[in-house]
Amino acid sequence: MLEHLPLIVFLVTFVLIFVLRMPIPAGMIAACTLYFLTDGLIKGVGFGALITGAGGFIGKNLLATLRVQGFCDLMLFEKDDTPETLAQYAARAGFVFHLAGINRPKDPSEFYSGNSGLTDVLLDLLAKAEKPAPVLVTSSTQAALDNDYGKSKAMAEAAVYAYGEKTGAPVYVFRLPGVFGKWCRPNYNSVVATFCHNAAHGLPLEVRDPAYSLPLVYIDDVVRAFIAAMDGNVVTDGECPAHCRVEPEHVTTLGHLAQVIGGFAENRKTLEAPYLAAGSLEKKLYSTWLSYLPTDSFSYPLNMHCDARGSFTEFLRTPERGQVSVNISKPGIVKGNHWHNSKNEKFLVVSGRGVIRFRKPDEETVYEYFVSGDKLEVVDIPTGYTHNIENLGEGDMVTLMLSLIHISE
Repeated sequence: MLEHLPLIVFLVTFVLIFVLRMPIPAGMIAACTLYFLTDGLIKGVGFGALITGAGGFIGKNLLATLRVQGFCDLMLFEKDDTPETLAQYAARAGFVFHLAGINRPKDPSEFYSGNSGLTDVLLDLLAKAEKPAPVLVTSSTQAALDNDYGKSKAMAEAAVYAYGEKTGAPVYVFRLPGVFGKWCRPNYNSVVATFCHNAAHGLPLEVRDPAYSLPLVYIDDVVRAFIAAMDGNVVTDGECPAHCRVEPEHVTTLGHLAQVIGGFAENRKTLEAPYLAAGSLEKKLYSTWLSYLPTDSFSYPLNMHCDARGSFTEFLRTPERGQVSVNISKPGIVKGNHWHNSKNEKFLVVSGRGVIRFRKPDEETVYEYFVSGDKLEVVDIPTGYTHNIENLGEGDMVTLMLSLIHISE
């Protein structure tokens, strides 16, 4: 009910506009202001969220998104904090993201103290609160395996379910496959992080079994699913309804990962833009790879073809949408005077001023389009027309050119 309060306030205010015969503009401003104030209050001081393991990979991404969305009463518990701090946070929490855990201990006993042990302590504290908070816990697909890590995660899951039954508070157990995205530590638990780091730093990608299959979820999708759980909106596992899942889940192979991620660095040399379909694994891998670039390697040079007339530089090419180039013309220079059978282009002058002329090869009539960086205007270059572009200004004229033709043609 609480999450719907901002909308209720907005609707009540809107009704009062007509009852009190307020001017519509002033009334709408008042209604919107009250909506956002109420929404901020619920997300802020009125709703404390406890995050254990907030400094980890998932925690950092979740915390950043929560802050952007207006949540300000966030209680962050880390391994160096005291039990007293955890007790204070548990008493105030309106929702708990239990992300803390151990996955690479020096001694196997740390699996149990850091996973199931910490979970038991946290749940005992939450159960003592006046209103026990809902709990979301990150588990692992290894919870189904017979190893110390998996056993400790399974024990933590069981404790969370028992807490939910005892207190009536909602609980959400996410058995996560491999999670990848920005801020994940390379050479640790994520092959994607390691591949992205190595590819971005010019290091080799080691693949022992190219056919090895692995499921992956993207950090933005994980964060989105976690925040939706705050409102009780989760997707449950079809095979085990007690477990929640993140969608979409991408199943791929080590060989495919290495090929795709390794190709991103090569794209800078060939200028070919990777094919990034919306929501695809490749798009998410590319975003992740970019985040691993060294801070002195965000830029890369282009090959400028220069002469007395100016320069021509190819900027980007795609297999299916042609190429983008930057053309710089000196004052008084005319470029072009040719025509195409199939190739079609678009010109956009972004700096300077000039004229683009068209003429059919067997006619004398010339059609002129005057262009300027002061008024951005795209000019289509139709097939079958001889065309040229002349710089009419006193300085360089810069033109973006899109050639809509397959790069192999």
